Amino acid sequence: MKKKTLPAAPLAPTPPMGWNSWNTFSWNINADLIKTSADAMVETGLRDAGYRYIVIDDCWSLRDRVKGKLVPDPEKFPDGMKDVADYVHSKGLKFGMYSCAGTHTCAGYPGSFEHEYEDARTFASWGVDYLKYDYCYKPGAADGANLYRRMGMALRNCGRDIVFSACNWGADGVHDWIRQTGANLFRSTGDIQDSWQSIERLVRSQLGKECYGGPYCHNDMDMLVVGMHGNSDNSWIAEVAGGCTATEYKTHFALWAIMNSPLMIGCDIRKMSDSTKEILMNPDVIAINQDIECRGPFCIRQWNNPEKVFALIKPLYGGDYAIGFFNFGDRKSEMSLQFYDIGLPYSSGYGLELYDCYAHKTIGKFSERYAAQIDSHDCLMFRAKVVKR
Repeated sequence: MKKKTLPAAPLAPTPPMGWNSWNTFSWNINADLIKTSADAMVETGLRDAGYRYIVIDDCWSLRDRVKGKLVPDPEKFPDGMKDVADYVHSKGLKFGMYSCAGTHTCAGYPGSFEHEYEDARTFASWGVDYLKYDYCYKPGAADGANLYRRMGMALRNCGRDIVFSACNWGADGVHDWIRQTGANLFRSTGDIQDSWQSIERLVRSQLGKECYGGPYCHNDMDMLVVGMHGNSDNSWIAEVAGGCTATEYKTHFALWAIMNSPLMIGCDIRKMSDSTKEILMNPDVIAINQDIECRGPFCIRQWNNPEKVFALIKPLYGGDYAIGFFNFGDRKSEMSLQFYDIGLPYSSGYGLELYDCYAHKTIGKFSERYAAQIDSHDCLMFRAKVVKR
């Protein structure tokens, strides 16, 4: 038997970072859009900030297979998919695509049900590095966990290293079995919309489930809507005229970062505002998301406003801690973090030195507690170092 060549390193030790076509463009995709988005990834500095994947979502193929194979729509991708992959790779980026565990994709194109091994070989031949694998039109009698095991095995034996992004929306108790399928990330929520209400709903659904993610298998809270401002070809995604405020996008990004969700941009990166770039390329917040240990945060709620104001605390490699303060309420409120509650009693003789991830500077040393006023829908993010008082 021929000896199998192992990957240079395990895939996705930290949450993947990149861009996906769906949130802004939905079904209106083509080769030019993907190539110019790859150009923008480089020219804006996103690639150098850590974003690596350019991912085509649904609606890229013909409506029917040809001789059993998936075929790119020749009007959208006239030179085929390998041409697009080669272009993306030439920019120092990685190339991602989309399929589905059901008989059809969510938009009604051919899915990979009963074609897993054939499709995995096809994707490998095109130079695919990442596969988003959805859950629409799954036959009712088919076991979802087994379908993801099938594609997981197919990808691991297709001859190419392909990150496996399982997207079953948190259905069927996915937290309990997804790591066993070989998936590198798993969607734990329904689809995001470009509204504060949607962001809050998704976050609340995952508070208490932080322990399920970890290195090589990350809890995916869906793609980012940062910078969309209501601009989408899909009216369902653009739920609210104008989308979110800059403050709400900042908080959205901070939450996805500290909760270890993959950071997959959904706006048109060719037209980003300076505010959007500042949020998406904040090196201190990205570093918290990309911490090599990928430990989930725990939640401390404000004692007199527990439903609206809370802190998330995440242990980091090397002894530091990430601390995020969040206000879901409609008016300014206090968050008072008692250090006793995070494992640092006053009797220890230690306190915390806090580095502000938005001001990009150390703001001081504190003992016993730290309290701050947080504006509505706003956040604070700190990198904390344990120091002697």
